Amino acid sequence: MKFKNILYKGFIASLLLGTVACDLDEYNPSGTTSDAAWNTPEGFVTAVNAAYQYRPMFYGSENGIFLGEAGTDLWFNRERANYANQLTRYAGLAPTQGNPNIAEWPRLWVGINQANAGINRIDDAGFTNPVERNQRLGELRFLRAFYYYHIVETWGGVMLRTTETQEPLLTAERSPVEAFYDLMIEDLLYASEHLPVSYGAEYSRATKKSAMGLLAKVYLTRGYYGEGQTYFSLARDVANEIISRKGELGIDLYDDVADLWDPANNKQNMEAMHTVSYSLNPAFNAGGANRLHQFYMTNYTRFNGLVRSIEYGNEDTRRLMPTLALLDFYNEEIDARYDASFKEVWIANQDYTWTQAMATTHGKDASIVGTQVRAGIDTALVITKKAIADQALKPYIIYDRNRTYNQANGSLNQPDNFVQLDKFRDPITRENESMRVGFLDVFVMRFAEVYLLAAEAEVQLGNPGAAAQHLNVLRTRAAKKTPIDYTLQMQITAADVNLDFVLDERARELCGEMTRWYDLKRTGTLGDRIARYNPDITEFREHHYLRPIPQTEMDALLNASEFGQNPGY
Repeated sequence: MKFKNILYKGFIASLLLGTVACDLDEYNPSGTTSDAAWNTPEGFVTAVNAAYQYRPMFYGSENGIFLGEAGTDLWFNRERANYANQLTRYAGLAPTQGNPNIAEWPRLWVGINQANAGINRIDDAGFTNPVERNQRLGELRFLRAFYYYHIVETWGGVMLRTTETQEPLLTAERSPVEAFYDLMIEDLLYASEHLPVSYGAEYSRATKKSAMGLLAKVYLTRGYYGEGQTYFSLARDVANEIISRKGELGIDLYDDVADLWDPANNKQNMEAMHTVSYSLNPAFNAGGANRLHQFYMTNYTRFNGLVRSIEYGNEDTRRLMPTLALLDFYNEEIDARYDASFKEVWIANQDYTWTQAMATTHGKDASIVGTQVRAGIDTALVITKKAIADQALKPYIIYDRNRTYNQANGSLNQPDNFVQLDKFRDPITRENESMRVGFLDVFVMRFAEVYLLAAEAEVQLGNPGAAAQHLNVLRTRAAKKTPIDYTLQMQITAADVNLDFVLDERARELCGEMTRWYDLKRTGTLGDRIARYNPDITEFREHHYLRPIPQTEMDALLNASEFGQNPGY
């Protein structure tokens, strides 16, 4: 049957095959139809490749931070801006509002349909090597599970499809959440068995560790929907298997957490289990490029002695700032993750001399007038979670905790500058200081998270001691070692561990990595932790545990009233 390039809109767009003209042209320059292109093993790889291209539209984009991080206990709009406030603070979140929510729906569904197309057609591709066939099928089944995880956790039990759609579908039927998880588990078990440990230079493809890591998360999440003891046990067992086989799977933790985020270690990072890679040649980046380096930045260029640079980054599309609670989750005196994750000090990159006018503007003592600040040597700006005394006597700009946040409840006070999440800095792939896009890879899952998944499963199984053992692996790595070794002080016991502690530890380890909203949604703690830790979010309601289905999708259905919008919208 000849592949059809169908014009579509709304919900129809979500359910059509991903290899419409632009995709097929990219992966199949000859311009032949998918039926002709996919009937050889070599040609079938284009079907697999096309199914990958929807990942970077989430991971590495602002859609990912707004759907995966915003609207939680950890972040608020930078400088109280209103951008995407339907997701950051739940202000008027509706089927017609919230651009990332609307934008991501069709992309994920086209990814599903591309995976389904490949799965349905693989036996027509003429594979003679069963290992190669099963590997390609494993990639497609992994990707289907990957996209469905995001769909079901974002919008709940919507439409579950396992076959390719080539014609517009004008009606739809909901499937229960459990059915999504049954399919994801089946797909990931197959992928875990048949995917290779490595693809060598093509390291962004799904591998055995990718499938096993997602399987552990899927089992854990499924446990919160019922039959918890069964699924929490399965999650723990898969996580423990990954840990025990880390050598075989080619993964490990860096000894120093700073090395994890060193841009020089970004490509083929040994902790990464599932990666969205970006080529230095933009033509090969089907889903765009990595912009994470911009989204958590502060406005450093508004101060004397600091001009935009490749080293410090382009701050003009900053999006989110940390809550005081996130900063206070760290004891930075003993936990190296704080310094490895956040930036508090900016050294001048332009000479300047303090004038009386500058001193008056910034509330400085007259004694600093005439002080010369030297580029590359002297401090120009400090933004810190600490309280700083005698600020008027210090020849640099200071934003301390008392200036940025109200100490009574942690709400924002003067949030025009803030401590900057610096995990994603990119001083090596951007060609100039104004370049917005970068080409560092994005870690969708990394090995540290496996310990956190195992710990959460153990907590739910009533084994806090076992959970503490897993968490102590990460806390031992995170402990500052010099000039004093704080490893002992970083250790915890069973008495310290409950679900709240695990979520705090996930924040310390994974903040900013496009997983927080899903963590709190999974554990049913979104409302509670927002109330306790993010007082500037005042419009969260229980129905926000699901996002609204875009209205354009509902309008395209003939049975929209039967299908139904998500509750509360």
